[in-house]
Amino acid sequence: MKKTITLAITGASGAPYALRLLEQLVVAQYDVFVLISSAAKVVFATEEDMKIPAQPEAASAFFTERFNANPGQIRVCGKEEWFSPVASGSAAPKQMVVCPCSTGTLSSIVVGACDNLIERAADVVLKERGQLILVTREMPLSSIHLENMLKLSQMGATIMPASPGFYHQPQQISDLIDFVVARVLDHIGVDQSLMERWGYQNK
Repeated sequence: MKKTITLAITGASGAPYALRLLEQLVVAQYDVFVLISSAAKVVFATEEDMKIPAQPEAASAFFTERFNANPGQIRVCGKEEWFSPVASGSAAPKQMVVCPCSTGTLSSIVVGACDNLIERAADVVLKERGQLILVTREMPLSSIHLENMLKLSQMGATIMPASPGFYHQPQQISDLIDFVVARVLDHIGVDQSLMERWGYQNK
């Protein structure tokens, strides 16, 4: 059975997390629907010096070439592409990761705003009792942020702050990125070798 997942990328800092996660999903042979906000494109330009094409078809080709994906394996959807599979409960993947997840997106998801495709896709996964993972990236957190996280957790979403650990003695920034991405992969059931699990080191 074909494995599909939705990866939404919002305007919070953390473009390297999104790129590494997308790379690993491609390696794991997932078909990935990618949703990118306008703010996320600004963050990519700032953090990765990367200009993502404006048109969905061109963006799909851009990521396909970058990650050596199979034709059609990565599909970038426009922010108002309401007839895309991710917008429908009968067609959307049962798993979705928002990485990184801005607090603005967090707020919109918790109230069911559905003003763009990212918000609608998250709403669909929640209503269909799928798996929604939100990799939040903000500090400090206000009471509003904490309340929104609590509400979404009670709705069944998983809140996974981009908060890397240090017990694996990271030597470079990529080690910290891999820590967070590995935890996300573990939660969606993808075998990964980015990080050894606690207690299994050197065995």
